[in-house]
Amino acid sequence: MQELGIQLPPAPAPFGSYVETVQSGNLLFLSGMLPVVDHKPKYVGRLGKELDAEMGRDAVRTAALGSLAAAKEHLGSLDRVTRVVRLGVFMATSGDFFDQPRVADAASDLFRDVFGADKMAVRLVIGVASLPLGMPIELEVIFEVAE
Repeated sequence: MQELGIQLPPAPAPFGSYVETVQSGNLLFLSGMLPVVDHKPKYVGRLGKELDAEMGRDAVRTAALGSLAAAKEHLGSLDRVTRVVRLGVFMATSGDFFDQPRVADAASDLFRDVFGADKMAVRLVIGVASLPLGMPIELEVIFEVAE
């Protein structure tokens, strides 16, 4: 990540009664990752209405960086990640926004750059009416990890 010029933010803190990470066997499950900076929403609104696709891509990348920070805090090192198993990208959109795949690519591309193309995840992209705290993006991430 140093070679890529990527600096991780502090690991996100929960907004409610839950934990950010749970490891079961060799799988690390992350709670829904939101685009937050200093425990505050970086963006509020829906894609296609208050926000455009570029803002959506930045929100996705922000949430993905939070995912990496949460995984690193749990694992001690991202070197233990052997694969990104699943990436779910949930987007709050107006009814006529259809650029979800390009917006979601911001997370897929970051994970590919960090872990390599051979560790890419399966992906699900879904448009929804609203997400927690009015934010436009929520990521679901599952990593496979080494012992």
